Amino acid sequence: MAQARAHPNIALVKYWGKAPGSDNKPASPSISLTIDELETVTRVSAAKKETIRLNGKLVQDKKISNFLRLFDEAFGTGPLNIESSNNFPTGSGLASSASGFAALVTALNETFELGLDLPERSIWARRGSGSAARSMCSGIATLEEVSGDWQAREISAPSRWPLSVVVAITTEDRKSVSSSVGMERSRSTSPFYKAWIANATKEFDTCKAAIKNKDFQQLGMITESSCLQMHAVMMSSYPALIYWNEVTVNCIRAVREMRSQGLDVFFSIDAGPQIKAICLPEGSSKVESLLRNVKGVKRTINCGLGLGAHTVTND
Repeated sequence: MAQARAHPNIALVKYWGKAPGSDNKPASPSISLTIDELETVTRVSAAKKETIRLNGKLVQDKKISNFLRLFDEAFGTGPLNIESSNNFPTGSGLASSASGFAALVTALNETFELGLDLPERSIWARRGSGSAARSMCSGIATLEEVSGDWQAREISAPSRWPLSVVVAITTEDRKSVSSSVGMERSRSTSPFYKAWIANATKEFDTCKAAIKNKDFQQLGMITESSCLQMHAVMMSSYPALIYWNEVTVNCIRAVREMRSQGLDVFFSIDAGPQIKAICLPEGSSKVESLLRNVKGVKRTINCGLGLGAHTVTND
């Protein structure tokens, strides 16, 4: 039995679309921030029959079950008892699947003493959820093709360039269309999808350069561009994927207003209605205060850069 902790990650350069095939490979590279404060803790133990509990409730989760079947075929792990809990809303655009599968793979690796290294663990996490590979890494990470397979790599440790991420929760509800379903819908129906994929590598390279140079303004420009392009693809899908709500739009306006007043801040939004405001640590309290005052915001969470998925002592 083993227990692991993982944090969600916030994509700077987004990916929205799978490559052809069955190994859950993305169609384009991506870059993200692993954040602290939000976390998934997952415990794995051998069992006579597979059971999955999420936030204390017994669930039937096809995505997890399919992943466990693949893992069993590779390593002979057998039936398992999985207990996982999040300290933030699940399935609402805060990357709970990323932290969930990163924690699961880390706990499986420890339980069965498999000795998988970071690239191998990230590949397995990706097979569960594309963005989960990045939650294996601390600080700023990429998900890109390396030696013929897609794996995550840490490119900037949390201490190298400390950044803050203020998360504004606009609703606790689950999103109505999962990311996996949404990606396939966009691939098959959005007239902008091909251009989105074609432009992704250019933005990926520009973003990596901004991180290398610690160029906050350039990082913000690329991040907001990638975010808005992705949501344009979503909204132009059929039926349209509109993950935002009124409060999301109000938060975007608030971040732009902060920037016009001299605050170093930019926004990012994944497949959901929650907004993430990325800023320098010295400005995070001001950003959080202003976002908290946006009408309709349920609560805010002030995060720093977090560690990659790791094992923890069982309680």
